[in-house]
Order: sequence, then C-alpha cells, then structure tokens
Amino acid sequence: MGKHTGLFFGTFNPIHMGHLILAQYMLEFTALDEVWFMVTPQSPFKKNQKLADDRERLHMVREALESDPYHMRASDDEFYLPKPSYTITTLIHLSEKYPDRQFSLIVGQDNLKGFKKWRNWERILERHQLFVYPRKGASGSDLEIHPHVHLTEAPEMEISSTFIRKAVKEGRNVSYMVPPKVWEYIQHNGLYR
Repeated sequence: MGKHTGLFFGTFNPIHMGHLILAQYMLEFTALDEVWFMVTPQSPFKKNQKLADDRERLHMVREALESDPYHMRASDDEFYLPKPSYTITTLIHLSEKYPDRQFSLIVGQDNLKGFKKWRNWERILERHQLFVYPRKGASGSDLEIHPHVHLTEAPEMEISSTFIRKAVKEGRNVSYMVPPKVWEYIQHNGLYR
C-alpha cells in the first residue's frame, strides 16, 4: 500500500495556526504520512454564511502549506463533485483517482458523536480509519472502541475561524494566529471586513 493520507475537511475560512498545529500533530504522532486539506465548497444549506469565495479560501490554504509541501497539500477535489458534498462520495472519488493511497479521516471528537448520522457511515468505517482530535466539551461516543477509530492527544485548539473573522472585522491584529502569508492576503484583499 502506498502513502497513508489523512483527509482534513473544512471550509478553512480562513485557515489558521490551529489547523496547521493539528495537521502537524497528526503527521508526527500518528501513522499518517501526509495530510490533505480538503477545502469544502460553500454548502448550499449555508448560503447566508459569510464565506470567502471558494477560490480565495483554497488560495489561502495553498499559501499556508507552502512551508511543508512534502507532507501537506490543499485539495479542491470537492469543488467538482455534486453538492452537497457527502464524505462517502469524496472517499470513493479519491480512492479511484489515487488507487495507491490509503485514505483516513481526521475528525473532531464532536463529529465522532454524530458520525452515525453521516451517509453510509458503516461503509466509511469499514474501509477507512478515523483519527480523532479532542474537542472541548465534546462527550464520548460508543464508536471510540471501534478498531478503526484512533483517539489522539492532539492539543486542543481554542482558535476558530469565526473568532478570526470577527477580530478582523473589528480591526484587530491577530497576525500570530494565522500564517503570515494568509494574514497578508486577508489584509491586502480586505477580506472579512
């Protein structure tokens, strides 16, 4: 089997240091060889959400990952799949496109709690592993004992994209919370104002 690839899904609106710390933890402390940041297109159900344009978010993720191109990459695969994007559809698509890779999911503990509501969740768990990071206030799940579920001790991140968008809107300097090139891009393009 080729590379073991962890898929980290998110709107990354914008990507911040918390996302990168988490990805780096997964690379250094789990069986994953690489992490792909799966930038999700704007959900048709969240039209009113103040999302930066799909391409802008993808661009910021690419800029953020420049420092570690061997182990992390940005993917826009979901932009070309039917909406809304279901994880199972994306996994089937990626497994066909990259047959040499083994794909696993990187999910928060809060997502594990609701995992049985995901479309085809049994099939996902049968064929893929889940690497779970702790989330403040998230309660346990009976899936924690599943052989394909790996609980990690990744640092708990308090920074959120929502916090960063709000801070930028209020004119605050949160430059240490996002990668330098991302901060530059946000400033230069007047995002989240």
